[in-house]
Amino acid sequence: MDGVGATHTHPGWRNFAAFPLTAVPPDRYEITFNDVPINARVAFRINDQNFCDQNPTGAVLRNVSANDVELVQNTTTPGNGDEPGFAFMVSASGRVTQ
Repeated sequence: MDGVGATHTHPGWRNFAAFPLTAVPPDRYEITFNDVPINARVAFRINDQNFCDQNPTGAVLRNVSANDVELVQNTTTPGNGDEPGFAFMVSASGRVTQ
């Protein structure tokens, strides 16, 4: 659990580097990216120590959205081996599809 650190994301379009999420009380985290590739399938992972009871690496499995569209865990991402992640596409207008 301590190895997860602060809640963060690993966006594939940024080579899966770690970026901290901002806490939005009482129970949400968020981040804004202005460089998500348009009309291309992209993947990312979120790690949160609160998910260590469901995944030993803290990879988040549910309750994730992009532009108010709820995403489902539908891909794997590199980490400590393959870790669960999310994939989606975004249009030039900001419409998100899975």
